[in-house]
Amino acid sequence: MSLSRLQKIIAESGVLSRRKAEEAIVQGRVAVNGKVQTELGAKADPLVDLISVDGRELVRAEQKTILIFHKPRRVVTTKSDPEGRRTVMDYLPPEHRHLKPVGRLDFDSEGMLVFTDDGELANKLMHPSHGIRKSYRAWVRGTPSSEVLERLRKEVVLEDGAGRFESVRVLERTSQMATIQVEVSEGRNRFVRRMLEAVGHPVLRLRRTRIGQLELGDLAPGHFRALQPEEVKQLLRSGGGALKIVRK
Repeated sequence: MSLSRLQKIIAESGVLSRRKAEEAIVQGRVAVNGKVQTELGAKADPLVDLISVDGRELVRAEQKTILIFHKPRRVVTTKSDPEGRRTVMDYLPPEHRHLKPVGRLDFDSEGMLVFTDDGELANKLMHPSHGIRKSYRAWVRGTPSSEVLERLRKEVVLEDGAGRFESVRVLERTSQMATIQVEVSEGRNRFVRRMLEAVGHPVLRLRRTRIGQLELGDLAPGHFRALQPEEVKQLLRSGGGALKIVRK
């Protein structure tokens, strides 16, 4: 049996910082095997004891599996497809096929997908109530004017209600098309495509480049990378900033 102080175990799980873990213990919010612990000197074995914070069982960062995957175009985000099209699961090895994709990208879109066995994290990343922003790079027909960009930031009326981009800017432009960067906190189906179509700049290509603190970086299409325990802790604790994922 390997005993460690509770605040150390909690901090290493990524749920709370060490200081916040100490506060939780003193406040009676931490239990070991169902018994509340309020002493900072209390110890436990993280491999044997059932430790909970605020009634939720602690899961060590080493036990969480989080993959960043670069979905190619013309691939469906499902486990199987009745039309026989290639799915994202075709790219994962057997040991990772129990994982579930967090959210979706449509058939013609590409970019970042997160796979995980952590349901709470999945909900935090994708549910609109948490306000996690997603960033996209869109190649569009024509070049949006400053007036159109401002309209996208304020309000565009769609068939299922008004929407807006959190931010939008032009990265490159030619006489026939433009590359733009947009940030959204919406989760509606084909939201970015429909917004740009509504202002007269249909999308030619769309790539998701970031979800919350996670960046796609230089991960190649069709490849994935598993977050390491230290990166998982950073993700769970991070309130801002970017965690860049680079394929090795």
